[in-house]
Amino acid sequence: MQDHLIVVAGGKGLRMGGELPKQFLELQGKPLLMHTLETFHRHRPDLQFILALPADQRQSWDELCRRYRFALPIQTVNGGETRFHSVWNALSCVENEDGCTGVHDGVRPFVTPDTIAASYEAARQYGAAIPVVAPVDSIRELLPQGSTARPRDQYRLVQTPQVFQTRLLKKAYEQDYKETFTDDASVVEALGHPIHLVAGNPENIKITTPFDLILAEALLHQKG
Repeated sequence: MQDHLIVVAGGKGLRMGGELPKQFLELQGKPLLMHTLETFHRHRPDLQFILALPADQRQSWDELCRRYRFALPIQTVNGGETRFHSVWNALSCVENEDGCTGVHDGVRPFVTPDTIAASYEAARQYGAAIPVVAPVDSIRELLPQGSTARPRDQYRLVQTPQVFQTRLLKKAYEQDYKETFTDDASVVEALGHPIHLVAGNPENIKITTPFDLILAEALLHQKG
């Protein structure tokens, strides 16, 4: 069996307030995306890595790899119009369907070995597994007439990597795109396949705003 990891990095950095794509922002001496890829390579060097990048960012990525002497064995493909289409493009490179394939956000560099291991192990057993954490804030649902409180213990916040048996994931991505496909779990769930939840790690944040970048710097400093 061969396990794979698709890393999706299609951000444009609009919420960061700059022109540089957020995955290329420097974090303690190297681009954010490199931190993410190295995290997985340290703990699962056996994975086949596929990076989905917008076509107009690939030259910049190649230049960054040369500048930072970044040489991990990674296959790069063009991203698509949406996350769905980016993953679809990446799956075309996955030939061995006997293992599991994870999909991870390129701007989540703080996923832990436990979260990675639990996600792949559960996917091997249940077919589809995603890491989640419990919300700590109160939750309200917006309604036409106002809003109403919802019990937060019945909700979970979804992280990545979202991991699936490869054969199942490829079948799911044969479906036509729908706007309700907000992540890979929603695509697989549309086939009627249940999604198994595993414990994520709270620091596995998706870095999308300047405040997130401050948190990331603090987390890296804490790790030493």
